[in-house]
Amino acid sequence: MKIVKDTIEISELRELSKKMHGNLIKAIVDIEKGIMAVDAPMHADLFEYLMRQEHSEPQYLWGINFHPDAKEEDFIEFDSMMNIRPGLGNKSRGVESEELRNKIIAVVKKLVKK
Repeated sequence: MKIVKDTIEISELRELSKKMHGNLIKAIVDIEKGIMAVDAPMHADLFEYLMRQEHSEPQYLWGINFHPDAKEEDFIEFDSMMNIRPGLGNKSRGVESEELRNKIIAVVKKLVKK
């Protein structure tokens, strides 16, 4: 598992995806701190890692998948069991709030260099 605070090259995401799921890599984004964790078989592992290592708060953590070889519009997939949080108004594996999706995208654009 790796915490990304500065930047990560898309080529590194490609390499990480090869050892995990072949064409995707799981990530958890902390929208408050502007960081993310990548490189684990399950979003739950990344969620716990950020809470333990960075003292991230659960309400700011959202699960996504990267598809490093996809077109730009398909690069980020909002799909994780960790996103099912009815108490925060999110009842699906996706991220239902456009505002939240935009915050996640902003963090990703800051951290992932193509």
